[in-house]
Amino acid sequence: MENTSNKADYQKTLNLPDTAFAMKAGLAQKEPQILARWQKDELYKRIREKSKGQKTFILHDGPPYANGHIHIGHALNKILKDMIVKYRTMKGFDALYIPGWDCHGLPIEHQLLKDMKANKSDFDTLVFRKKAHDYAMKFVGIQRDEFKRLGIFGQWDDPYLTLSPHYEYWILKSLGELTKKGFVYRSLKPVNWCFSCETALAEAEVEYEDHTSPTVFVKFPVINPEILGVKVEQPISLLIWTTTPWTLLANVAGAVNPDFVYALVGYGANDLLILEKNLIPKIFDKIKQPHFEIRAEFKGAELKELLYQHPFLANRPCPVVCADYVTKEDGTGIVHTAPGHGQEDFQTGLRYNLPVLMPVNSKGVFTSEGAPFAGQHVFKANEQIIANLKERGLLFHQENIQHSYPHCWRCKNPIIFRATEQWFLSIDHANLRSQLREVIEDQVEWIPAAGRERILSMINTRPDWCLSRQRLWGVPIPALSCQGCKGEQKLFVEVIDHVAQLAKAHGSDIWFEKDVKDLVPAGFKCPDCGGHDFQKAQDILDVWFDSGVSHQAVFHEMIKSPLPADLYLEGSDQHRGWFQSSLIPSVAMDKKAPYKQVLTHGFVVDGSGRKMSKSLGNVVKPQEIIDTYGAEILRLWVASSSYNEDVRISKEIVDRLVDAYRKIRNTLRYLLGNLHGFDPNKHLVPYEQMLELDRWALNRLAKTIEVMDGAYEQYDFVQVFKTAYSFCNEDLSSIYLDILKDRLYTCPSYSSDRLSAQSALYYILDSLTKIIAPVLSFTAEEVLDYSPKKQGQERVSIHTQAWPVVHSKWLSVELEEKYKALLEMRDFVLKALDEQRKAGKIGSGLQAKMVISTASSRDYQYFNAFKDTLASIFIVSQVELKQVSTVKAPLSDYFGQTEIEVLPADGVKCSRCWNWRVDVGNAAAHPSLCGRCAGIVEQTFKEGL
Repeated sequence: MENTSNKADYQKTLNLPDTAFAMKAGLAQKEPQILARWQKDELYKRIREKSKGQKTFILHDGPPYANGHIHIGHALNKILKDMIVKYRTMKGFDALYIPGWDCHGLPIEHQLLKDMKANKSDFDTLVFRKKAHDYAMKFVGIQRDEFKRLGIFGQWDDPYLTLSPHYEYWILKSLGELTKKGFVYRSLKPVNWCFSCETALAEAEVEYEDHTSPTVFVKFPVINPEILGVKVEQPISLLIWTTTPWTLLANVAGAVNPDFVYALVGYGANDLLILEKNLIPKIFDKIKQPHFEIRAEFKGAELKELLYQHPFLANRPCPVVCADYVTKEDGTGIVHTAPGHGQEDFQTGLRYNLPVLMPVNSKGVFTSEGAPFAGQHVFKANEQIIANLKERGLLFHQENIQHSYPHCWRCKNPIIFRATEQWFLSIDHANLRSQLREVIEDQVEWIPAAGRERILSMINTRPDWCLSRQRLWGVPIPALSCQGCKGEQKLFVEVIDHVAQLAKAHGSDIWFEKDVKDLVPAGFKCPDCGGHDFQKAQDILDVWFDSGVSHQAVFHEMIKSPLPADLYLEGSDQHRGWFQSSLIPSVAMDKKAPYKQVLTHGFVVDGSGRKMSKSLGNVVKPQEIIDTYGAEILRLWVASSSYNEDVRISKEIVDRLVDAYRKIRNTLRYLLGNLHGFDPNKHLVPYEQMLELDRWALNRLAKTIEVMDGAYEQYDFVQVFKTAYSFCNEDLSSIYLDILKDRLYTCPSYSSDRLSAQSALYYILDSLTKIIAPVLSFTAEEVLDYSPKKQGQERVSIHTQAWPVVHSKWLSVELEEKYKALLEMRDFVLKALDEQRKAGKIGSGLQAKMVISTASSRDYQYFNAFKDTLASIFIVSQVELKQVSTVKAPLSDYFGQTEIEVLPADGVKCSRCWNWRVDVGNAAAHPSLCGRCAGIVEQTFKEGL
């Protein structure tokens, strides 16, 4: 009779998983504890010390604006960077990461004024600059903590800040160098102008949004119709079209394409009109006038002697000029030309020596030169302008159109084009545009490759860079108005260099604090007139210039390393922003790109692909996800997202990621639980002595490491995620660990078979923890705390450890091929067992015996070679292999002569291993145990539990 106390002790002879690594992650609570430990241990300092002297890899950070809390786009950007830097560090590179912040300019100024409910005119310049400085530094601190909460490693205690005196020195030094080389000039030009912010804007500071504009077709009466050589009695007018009626007050010419055919068109008793011939039906259809008559035709070039009367300025004749940019897609084929309100118009004005009329002030309001609309905002004046034209018989047709129109990136209001005196960087001086094209094509790898064509097209068409801004918060342009040269503003290299040194010592506020005599070198005189009577200019530099020369400040002073950086990584909108503003000064000054690779990511949108906005209520805040799920889930979201396109996020997506994380965590926990009591210093089994299935698992591990290594190298984080998840969920949980349970749980603790399995698990855990560390930085650190420690292994942090080495002997094509058919058969077996389970014929697979019948000698020999392990691989109690002449239900094309059948297992259930065995009860002392378990129990009792 079985001893009841022995029966109670059977469970104690099992090796059940045992680990303090929690199943429930509790990331929101646990991550801050890990962060505190990293801080206490000075982990980043240790990483830097360990990396010293190694080959460098520098990812240069694009600086976010210090004007608010981080948003989900910031999280995407910084986590991508962090994964790359951590991977490179593990691969043995000195991968210094210096985070930066853009602290000047309209973004900070606008947000500060918005918070204060004030205008810039309400403040003294220095008072406002002090407030702006404090405001920017406040959010540098806030954002720094928020980025660190994401698990981002970097030189947080010494970042680069565009407002620091040392950085401002490099901004001014770069301006001086570009001025010395002849790239910087001052000119009256039409620029993007925000009348709300009262400043010029660069191309990168303009966003295009849908906008409704009044569009008008206006008659310009011809003064000298005899030039046409056509005898007519009615008046003749040029018909022009514009979507900005307010710019008509600044009109000085009408532009035609010299190669187009223009027609003189009559309709009823009205004026005769001149317009492009092919557009006539479309235009007359607008006024429901199907009847018209073409009286004459002319080439555009034949119209250039015509003069017409300005629509608003009496006694002002205006010429017709030729321009190749005139198209016949819309309008009339005759372009109203106002050099003060458009870049192409301005160039035409230069070619034909046309005047620049500017009746609009900085607030977008007509001046006295805009009579009779003086004092009115240009957009509000449109209605009255149209009414005026109609009253005088000059309005042919009017309608509203919705079109893409430029808006200010900060205040989001529509902007205007306005000619003002500004400082510019010439893109064509010293053949710079061609050099930029060569560098883009030959020196830089663009990821994705389409980025090359995108930035090339922008460089090909971009105008000169407007460097000056009419704002308060930024690095001053140290220009002087020389009174001896009639107040002309000038930049002198000696003055710029002198002010740069002053800014380095005192900060750029000194320009606004000191008198001009204290800001110029001793004895300095104007080289043009010899005078020394100067006044300070008040413009500041474009904030894009600040960040655009970051490669000068960071590489020359902080890193003390030559350009280029290995990688720039930002959103795809930076092709027209930071990538350009960095490239232009670098090529102009150093004749090379500031970067070797440029990687771009898309924008974050909601689950339906819509842009996030407060009005839609679809904004996802990173802080909310962190507080609920932990930063690890955000990191997994970034890794699992195809960032080359817009990246979606929603509650449903986050929930799926939580489930994926749980599966990875549970796999790690299972590995840890089954390594309880395993000492790698004593128990590691040499590879050659390991069981074949364990060696197969190491082959799968080696393949996984190789694939993930390549994916990290190519910045393919989706592949990183998929490979790690697939390895955990399929190779391990569904196959290897599932098969291993019986051996791990029931074999004697230190038997060779169990130690073989544990050795494989140890290698798998050690390597898996490392290869997921760049993504799951907190979890990998936590796993390391509970992992078996090998002697001599540094255990400060998972992030100080090296990338796992793939042992060549682990890679086995032979084992891969050998197990391929067996695992395919296992899928058929599991399916058959599941069908029997659903039919109620069996409970677990251990209640079954699997019969494999085959008419194939190949299959018989193959399965017979595995006869001792088939039952454990299929997780059934017995497997019977039979040779037959034919089969009725072949499994597949490959197993075309083999079928399987599920039968009840022979014998009875062993109360310890739960296998069904025919030898259960053979041991009198243990009648409920099979022979194998009885022997193990006896040995265990003899040795003492």
